Amino acid sequence: MGGGPAGISWENNYVRLSDFWRNMEHEFGPRYSRVLAGSLALTELGSLNASQALERGIDPKTVWEAVCRIQEVPTDRWLGPDIEIKE
Repeated sequence: MGGGPAGISWENNYVRLSDFWRNMEHEFGPRYSRVLAGSLALTELGSLNASQALERGIDPKTVWEAVCRIQEVPTDRWLGPDIEIKE
């Protein structure tokens, strides 16, 4: 999954596992984020859910982007609550 959404530079931006969970909780709430991570089939990741994908070693950024796409999270929120978009 390269590049990120149009207009957003992913240069020097990456998602650690802790960032993944912080972003999930910020976007979906602390309780629903865990339910979503354990139940939402991410078709672009072989229908694994987010928790399974992370357990199998798939990069947290890749998993986060897949969640964002399937949940239609606006691209301006993909980097999380406290990371500014670089133009």
